[in-house]
Amino acid sequence: MSLAVSIKNLSHKYEKNEILKNISFNIEKGSFFIIIGPNGSGKTTLLKNIAGMEKFSNGNISILEKNLKKYSTRELAKKIAFVPQTVSLDFPFSVFEIVRMGRSPHLGLLGSESDSDIQTIKKAMKFTDIEHLAKRKIHQLSGGECQRTSIARAICQEPQIMLLDEPTAALDIGHQTKIMDLMEKLKKEQGMTIIMISHDVNLAALYADNILVLKDGEVISQGNPKDVITYETLEIAYECVVLVDDSPFGNHPRISLVPEKYGRI
Repeated sequence: MSLAVSIKNLSHKYEKNEILKNISFNIEKGSFFIIIGPNGSGKTTLLKNIAGMEKFSNGNISILEKNLKKYSTRELAKKIAFVPQTVSLDFPFSVFEIVRMGRSPHLGLLGSESDSDIQTIKKAMKFTDIEHLAKRKIHQLSGGECQRTSIARAICQEPQIMLLDEPTAALDIGHQTKIMDLMEKLKKEQGMTIIMISHDVNLAALYADNILVLKDGEVISQGNPKDVITYETLEIAYECVVLVDDSPFGNHPRISLVPEKYGRI
């Protein structure tokens, strides 16, 4: 089994608050791995630790079977791309300019793009269906267009691993599906490892090869959706009553919330 990420006994503290508590798990190369769990469970902290954006207190993270601490910032940027939940609108960059930023780890000292770099930028924009937005300013885009622009920038890094922090959180169901289908396409066509945080358990169940459930900084379950998405696990994680049955799309669990007025089924 070839691993994209291996985490052993990872802990992370903010001052005296222990955010991640001695967690261990592996992520297979070329898989779609989704992290779920309630607010405050440590999901974003975990993702930033994997990305090398925050220093963890104890434990070890290996990226593509090499210790994370042995990568330079530039080397790591060629292996991992991070897509935040929201895009900064502080500067009126065009879509093309933002996507072009993804080439930074690959540019020489002068920082100018070659013809090959320009082709990579155009391919990323075509892949994410934002070619027609090239000259549009970022603040003029819809939520879905902003996310596709961020993903195109990440693709431009030509990473082997893409990390996404709740990329569908502020999107309608149509745009949610487009983003998730795009991730599936990256996995299948480019062999990319997708590691994503999601608050939508049903989306996770439909798309993920593996799901990890975090609560209070601890892993309470990990495995394929059928094994992880059970009412017992979800009620422990989210402290609410849910109904889990089979999705009409095949061997996927489907989750329904049970309002208090209906009681426990």
